[in-house]
Amino acid sequence: MPLSEQEKAELLTLARRGVEAAVRGERLPEPEDPSGVLTEERGCFVTLRTSGRLRGCIGTFRPDRPLGEMIVQMAAAAATQDPRFTHDRITSDELPEVSVHVSVLSPLTPTDEPEKLVLGKHGIYITRGFQGGCFLPEVATETGWSVEEFLDQCCTGKAGLPPGAWRDPETEVYLFTSEKTGE
Repeated sequence: MPLSEQEKAELLTLARRGVEAAVRGERLPEPEDPSGVLTEERGCFVTLRTSGRLRGCIGTFRPDRPLGEMIVQMAAAAATQDPRFTHDRITSDELPEVSVHVSVLSPLTPTDEPEKLVLGKHGIYITRGFQGGCFLPEVATETGWSVEEFLDQCCTGKAGLPPGAWRDPETEVYLFTSEKTGE
């Protein structure tokens, strides 16, 4: 069921408040009287950009609390814990320029035919042993990759696996969709 405009607005507000509190070192906000999708346990990602440049992206497929709380946690982590930005964290001065984007995920669906994914519709989560990585659906359209490039790049760039590892029967590939909203 698609998110309503009100739910999208609530998710963005929670994410924005989470980013600002984390960057300022303040206590993280809690959803006030959550209802609907905010009470469901759903996977989510929060992506932060400044002038179109990625500044943080953190999420989870395995939520351990309601979506409203997860969005705040992921927003705070995207702003302060993304390992790609250890030496270039978002500052308080930068906050007005940060755009916040929220992706609410469908459940993961295992596939034995990852080459049949639909670019721009499906995101991927690839895992083998303790190694794993994912790409949200929009990564394929932003980069212009083919299906094989999308799968290989996730293996090599995210999961630390060799190219083509997605073809190995010991590698698990999951597909998911996401509903995205942003500022």
